[in-house]
Parts: sequence; structure tokens; C-alpha cells
Amino acid sequence: MNTVIRPLAQFAQAPLLLLIIAFMMLQPLSTDLYLASLPSLASGFGVSPSTVQLTLSLFVIGFGGAQLVIGPLSDRFGRRPILLCGLALYLAASILCGLSTSIAMLISARFLQALGCCAAVIIARAVVRDAYEPEHSVRVVASASTWLSLAPIVGPILGSYLQVTFGWRAAFAALGIFSACLLAVCVRHMPETNMHKNPRATELSGLLANYRVVLGAREFWAHALPGAFSYGAIFAFISGSSFVLIRVLEVPTAWFGYCFALGVSGYMTGTLVCRRLLPRIGANGAFRIGSLVSLLAGGSFLLTVTLGVAHWSLMLAAMFSTMLAHGINFPIAQSGAVSPFPAQAGTAAGLMGALYMSVAFAVGTIVGATHNGTLYPLAIISCILGLLIFISVRTIPGAVLKTAS
Repeated sequence: MNTVIRPLAQFAQAPLLLLIIAFMMLQPLSTDLYLASLPSLASGFGVSPSTVQLTLSLFVIGFGGAQLVIGPLSDRFGRRPILLCGLALYLAASILCGLSTSIAMLISARFLQALGCCAAVIIARAVVRDAYEPEHSVRVVASASTWLSLAPIVGPILGSYLQVTFGWRAAFAALGIFSACLLAVCVRHMPETNMHKNPRATELSGLLANYRVVLGAREFWAHALPGAFSYGAIFAFISGSSFVLIRVLEVPTAWFGYCFALGVSGYMTGTLVCRRLLPRIGANGAFRIGSLVSLLAGGSFLLTVTLGVAHWSLMLAAMFSTMLAHGINFPIAQSGAVSPFPAQAGTAAGLMGALYMSVAFAVGTIVGATHNGTLYPLAIISCILGLLIFISVRTIPGAVLKTAS
């Protein structure tokens, strides 16, 4: 399928889809690679699980807030310079994470790491809008998401072995190596894809005008809000699964990666399902199916826990089904929220990402604060978010995203 329709010679200089996948991989790797180390960080630094959760929550805050700045910057100055600066910052922050001597230093370094990671992800979303027409973009994102799902599958497995063999610092060393390689490739091969730079994108009046255009569009909310709830649903498992599996259900640390990878494989399955559904029933129909799966995943998880079941297989089943739903929801939500805004692609991507991270921060904070040694908090949160996804898809009016056959 030939979907690159911008007749620009520089696009041929780099495999754009591979770069988009690599940029998007940076976010799940930044969280999933060290999940197995969270209990060890708590005991090693002598702090509570809720304090260790700040290494995730502050990452989310930094990631979310930066999107409001990075998106407009890339609209004004171009994608390439913002990307290179972000990757350089990520590399420096990864080194600081690995050298941390206190939990406060680690939390601060993670915040800086989030800023660099944000640049890569925002640029990936904007590049999709730059290089592909809206009717093709949803399939491009779905294709990229299939490969992207390898990161949360392989990451926890690798992270578990790194934790058992070398300790928690090894995960950040691996992230530093990955970002250094990605930076080197981008310096040589990444083209500039923003052919419509907006010199007023970072001026207050221009910024507010772009925000009004995006936030005032029903198409944005019809896709971004259920997408944010869907991301919040998977973030509940990202932030809480290691404590529940390792400490509550007594899964060995070395096995955690395999358990998490099995659950996350649902995301890959969901993206494959999404790619099959799109040409048959369209984005709107696929979105409704994905939201229904989200509701069933959360509801069945809470019902089973209420019946007294507490087993690692239940956690994996709930995680798999929630991730599967997100694999269907995410490509549609992302494309639908950004595609209507060719002149404000960076701004729209930033606002969408900020919304995602705001929901994720709230979910992560609640998961850490309500952890009580049982599965109930995670099950309740999962059920509520599944219901919100289902309702928002069916009640917020918005234009249907067209897809190419």
C-alpha cells in the first residue's frame, strides 16, 4: 500500500515509518523497562511504594506538560530541530537516572527524561499528519502500533533480567544506549517534514488562536477524550501491576516480565484487529467495538474479583483484554484527533497528549494511593475507566474519520 502522498524528495532519504515506530517506542520503553525494579527501588531507597510511583507520575506530568510547548514549537521551527534537541536531552537524563544516589534525584531525572521523550512522540504524531493524507493516516498509525507493541512486550522481559542480573541502574543504561543510537540515526537521516511552518505558532495570540481552533472542534473531543480514558485504563496496569503481581500474588521478579509481556500482547492483537476492521466497518464502527471491549474488560475484572478470585492468571486476562481494547481504540483516537488540523498538527498532537498524560497522572496517583494489598483498587479503577470509554464514544458528537480501503 503506497500511502506516502507528499511528493517531497527528502522523504525518500529515510524510512519514515521505521523512524515513527522508533520515536513512539521511546515512551513505552521508558516506563516498561524498569517496572520490575519498582519494588527494589522502594526497598533500596527505603521509601514507600507511593513515593516510588512518583518516578512514573512525575514522568507523566513532564511528558504531558511539555506537549503543550513542543507541539507549537515544531509547528513554528520544524520537526527536525525539536526532535534532535529532545533526543539529546533524553540521553543526558538517562545518564542522570542511572547515576542517581537518592530517590529525589531519580524522580528529578525522570522528569527531565520525560521532556526529551515527549519531543520524540509529539514529532512522530505530527510527522504522520505531515506525510500522509487523513484517510491513510489511521492505517499508518495502526501499522506502526503493531510494531510499537513489541516494546511493552520485550521491555518488561529484558527489564526483569536486567534487574535480577545487574540491578535497577541497568535499565537506564539500556535506555541511554537506545536513545544514543536513535539520535545518531536522526542526525544523519531524519528529513524535515513540516512544509507549512507557522511563524505565529508560538506567539501568544497565534498560540491561543490555534488552541481555540483545536479545542473548539467536536472532532477533537470525539476522539481525544475516549482515547485518553483508554490510555488511562492501560496505565492503571502499567503503574500497579508490578506491586500486585510481585508483592500481592507473589510472582517471582524474574517471571514478572513474561507475565507483563503476555498481558501487553493484547495490544498487538488489538492493533491487528483494528487493521482488519477499518476497511470493513470503518473507523467509527471499529471505535464502537473497541469501546465495548474496554467496558467488558473492566466490568468482568471487577466482577471476578468480587467473587473472591485472586490469581495471577486473572491479572493477565484483565490486562490482555484491556490492552486489546486499547490496540483498537488508540490508532483511531490519535488519527481522528490530529487529522482535521493540517496547519495545527503539532498543537493538536500536543493537546491530545497533554490530555492523555493528565488522565494517566490521575490514574497513577489513585493506583498508588489506594494500594491495599488486594486486587480491588485496580479492578474498580479498570471498571470505571471502561465505562467512561464506552459512554464517551457513544455520546460525544464528531465527524467520522474516513479510511482508505
